[in-house]
Amino acid sequence: MNTLALHPDEARITISRHLYGHFSEHLGRCIYGGFWNADDTFREDVIEALKEIQIPNLRWPGGCFADEYHWRDGIGPRENRPSMVNTNWGGVTENNHFGTHEFLDLCERLGTEPYICGNVGSGTVQELAEWVEYVNFEGISPRADERRKNGRAQPWNVKYWGVGNESWGCGGHMRPEFYADEFRRYATYCRNYGGNRLYKIACGANVDDYKWTEALLKNTPHHLMQGLSLHYYTTNWTDKGPATGFDEAGWFDTLQRTFKMGELLERHGALMDHYDPQRKIGLIVDEWGTWFNVEPATNPGFLYQQNTLRDALVAGIHLHLFHSHAERVHMANLAQTVNVLQAVLLTEGPTLIKTPTWHVFEMYKGHQDAKNIPLHLACGEYTLEGKTLPALHASASKSADGSVLLTLCNLHASDAQPLTVDLGAAFASVTGRTLTADALDTHNTAANPNAIAPQPFDGAILSGNSLTLTVPARSVTALTLNL
Repeated sequence: MNTLALHPDEARITISRHLYGHFSEHLGRCIYGGFWNADDTFREDVIEALKEIQIPNLRWPGGCFADEYHWRDGIGPRENRPSMVNTNWGGVTENNHFGTHEFLDLCERLGTEPYICGNVGSGTVQELAEWVEYVNFEGISPRADERRKNGRAQPWNVKYWGVGNESWGCGGHMRPEFYADEFRRYATYCRNYGGNRLYKIACGANVDDYKWTEALLKNTPHHLMQGLSLHYYTTNWTDKGPATGFDEAGWFDTLQRTFKMGELLERHGALMDHYDPQRKIGLIVDEWGTWFNVEPATNPGFLYQQNTLRDALVAGIHLHLFHSHAERVHMANLAQTVNVLQAVLLTEGPTLIKTPTWHVFEMYKGHQDAKNIPLHLACGEYTLEGKTLPALHASASKSADGSVLLTLCNLHASDAQPLTVDLGAAFASVTGRTLTADALDTHNTAANPNAIAPQPFDGAILSGNSLTLTVPARSVTALTLNL
């Protein structure tokens, strides 16, 4: 019998809404054809769909693109902006029509915090320092005056700034000690203006490069660094495999790789606890998600892939892991928002497609800024070809009004899971929804945009402090318990 015990009286650590962040890079059709139309207007249906899931922050302009992006090329009249070649993603021409003003206007439309990633790989300290001044300084200065000339009177007061991206790879192939010195220079000249205090994020490790994490923590004054990033993609780099048309072995392998994130959070977190025992520096997982082969007949540099029930399970498990490490993990950013990798939205002409991953973010949004509830799950195993996974994965949170959101992932491809939950308190009612489908690779398309969407779930039965239910196979389920 699978059992779950919740301890709502011990819920003290807040699940920051910033764990539900997103990432938008000048890559494929994320910006152009995603957020931005060919006639230089915002795509309104994309904005409305992102508002529905209450995205708390948005990272831009990259990614690898950030370290070849020079922000001055993307300000002023669009007809005067110089073009460039996007050498990282497809070798296409970038016209720079979507730049600083457009991005920050987008964030205001979305009601989300902007997270700007600066150019360390091919830029200069002066360039990044002047970008901060242009965006954040209210007084009289060359950059602030230029901003006003370009139509923005008041500063945006952007808090989150990344100092380079993947400096161990596409951002300059640096050694950690060299990058630590570079970070010290760049961070010094990224100034606070007015009452705004920058949250400066250093480039952290590639997956399990613990030496990089330790070198940054040892060689960087901690008052300069508010966050340290981490990147991990759920993929087999030797053979990424297709996004659809996979078998149960492909399903299992991807879910197994998902749990690597838990190990990374534990081990990088332990190093951070050693060097930063007061936990002042946040671990920022600003790139995560699945990475499969691109869809047939699409540009391989555009990283366009379909999004299935499997991606929904990957998203649900990741978010659960972030919740359980919320004291150290301050932000996370799914890669990427529209039309790239594990996108929450796909566009096909005028049609907007909400992916299974979008639905998970919508089902889970009640966790944002709620208190994480400690829990103990004892469950059976899901075994395939001699390998095992836990059949279930769970997380719970308590809102200010005392209601509890319990989210459950059933990883098993074919078996439903009976579950008894000790709630640790009495509740008056329970409502639920579940996301599942008959096929493991069920996905939404322009022809069938609702092939997979949450359905009401009324199989949870309350009795005193206990809840019993059967969690459907291959599903993500959200239950709301009200006092």
